[in-house]
Amino acid sequence: MAAFPARAETEGLEPYFKELADPSEQGWARAEADIRRAWSRSGSATMDLLLKRGEQALDDGDADAAIEHFTALTDHAPDFAAGWNGRATAYFMAGLYGPAASDIAHTLKLEPRHWGALAGLGAILEEMGDDARALEAYRASFALNPHQQDVKDAIARLEKAHQGTAL
Repeated sequence: MAAFPARAETEGLEPYFKELADPSEQGWARAEADIRRAWSRSGSATMDLLLKRGEQALDDGDADAAIEHFTALTDHAPDFAAGWNGRATAYFMAGLYGPAASDIAHTLKLEPRHWGALAGLGAILEEMGDDARALEAYRASFALNPHQQDVKDAIARLEKAHQGTAL
């Protein structure tokens, strides 16, 4: 089956990214929701259904089913970053860090501002013991979206663990 020309509609999101990146912005939650909504729309009802099924499998803790749904999505809509990011999450859940990192790289190629993919990369690198690169990924994610408490905590944890050493 040929690839479907699905791709998230990300034009015009710059004002939302500016609101999101401002720690004092009151409308950040709405901006974040608007960005996530835009990222989740492929332009194809079929591809959007595959995304929803993959996300439901993740919510159910079924990494194998999620990988299947997201693989179908990335096969048929290779320019849709949400599919790659979803599969990266499923691979991470399954403990498959190499494939997860590869899919994160693909996600970031399609959407360099994907703070979730950057946070995921940080988690993978931290799990692998590469704290310097993990911290770099977490900081990049936090710069895009400073409202992520888990990322803020990860940065603080790594900075504290490496106080007095060069990271």
